[in-house]
Amino acid sequence: MTGLRDTDPLAWLLACEEIRQLASRYAVSLNHRDLDALSQLFVPDVRIGAELTGRAALRDNMAAQLADGHRTILQVTNQVIDIIDADHASGIVGTRGEIERGAEWVIQVIEYHDTYERRDGHWLFVRRRHHLWYGADMLTRPNVLPDANWPQSQTGKGALPEIMPSWRAWTDARDSISRRVEQAQQQQ
Repeated sequence: MTGLRDTDPLAWLLACEEIRQLASRYAVSLNHRDLDALSQLFVPDVRIGAELTGRAALRDNMAAQLADGHRTILQVTNQVIDIIDADHASGIVGTRGEIERGAEWVIQVIEYHDTYERRDGHWLFVRRRHHLWYGADMLTRPNVLPDANWPQSQTGKGALPEIMPSWRAWTDARDSISRRVEQAQQQQ
């Protein structure tokens, strides 16, 4: 099947740029606590949990999450966008977050796994799934952290990269090779 990139390269480029702007606008809106602007980045019927829908519910949910009043600084890093068709896309957005938590200054490295739709001529988020690489006080090394169990805790080791199928395949292959080398050494 021929994709939008092949049939209409200009539309593909415009879609990618508008979607790229969504991620940056999300970060700026969250950092500035402009929850009205942030909610407008999502489809009008955005789902919040199992029972709530709509931008007002999203705004209220975000307000509750940010009720502690501390500062956050989100910085968008890597971004991969897969245009499915003229109105649907998905993507992965790398983000580095700095979060004030009382006397602590927490660093988080995050991947958002996004679903996008174009509605009324504009690309919007349908869904953002927040996956944590790690969260730790700025002075802590992330490789020695206990599990964060995000979102219950902002600090600790996150679920990435272990939840990624490619990571599991890589570690399985690596472990298989290690076992074969170990068996070969024992037979000598």
